[in-house]
Amino acid sequence: MAHEPEEDFRSGLMTAGLLIATEVDGIYLRSGTFESVARAIDVLVSAAGSDQNAEVLHLPAVMPRSVLEQSAYIRAFPDLVGSVNTFEGNDALHIEILRRLERGEDWAELFGRSDVVLCSAACHLVYPTCRGRLPEGGRRFEVFGQCFRHEPSLDPARMQAFRMHEFVYVGDAEGAVAHRDAWLERAAQLLGGLGLPVTAVLASDPFFGRAGKLLSANQRAEALKHEVVTSVQPGEGPVAVASSNCHLDHFGRAFGIESADGTVAHSACVGFGTERIVLALLAAHGLDPVCWPSNVRDQLWPSRT
Repeated sequence: MAHEPEEDFRSGLMTAGLLIATEVDGIYLRSGTFESVARAIDVLVSAAGSDQNAEVLHLPAVMPRSVLEQSAYIRAFPDLVGSVNTFEGNDALHIEILRRLERGEDWAELFGRSDVVLCSAACHLVYPTCRGRLPEGGRRFEVFGQCFRHEPSLDPARMQAFRMHEFVYVGDAEGAVAHRDAWLERAAQLLGGLGLPVTAVLASDPFFGRAGKLLSANQRAEALKHEVVTSVQPGEGPVAVASSNCHLDHFGRAFGIESADGTVAHSACVGFGTERIVLALLAAHGLDPVCWPSNVRDQLWPSRT
């Protein structure tokens, strides 16, 4: 029986020891070689934004539930959200958990809702820090974030847990559009320079439900979201390895942020999908980075030359 392309690519990654599967689709352990490429990509992305004078933030994998609610992400993407439940019971409830474990029964329902959820988008934790009036020129952030989206798949390019490296702008409307457009060009140049056949395309988010179709159509009509796409596996369509988005005043209104002139702030961000870029490089140049073209290796690991 013929294998699907993603199965063949995934199998090759496993055989090479680059990824180690778990019993849950889309959750992987990553090898030292895989992480070496990921770290090198982060360095390149940071260098591309060195002129931004951005505040650097390393974000946790969880965020306050209130931020999820205020951002409205739960309204648009309920199918992707992960909520954290914790145990706050007594000894008797603990005994009941142990009993259920022994019998192979459901114990999770004995856990209660906590005040945190898993981060679905790296930039969401940034906006609450910007409440109030912004300085002239707005604020810029370089964000390293751990993200979760509940979309289990055998396709290695659709991990449930992954990293985003973002540059975020919060300020006036003109600055947000300029940020989006400039970074779309930078992202395409950076990734194309690594030998990836990239294309910049107009895109939309996978909003949930019937109303989501209208939201997606509006997003496309206003050209708010663009993606840099490339092929990760033979026979499959291109996937996004970076995206550049303009949010208009959505987060400004949600979190009470004003631009320097007192109007509601606009925002924009560019996000680089670290794992997807590593996978795209492995697909384009082979599963052993030692054998990659010298010009690619020189960019990723200049100190080794």
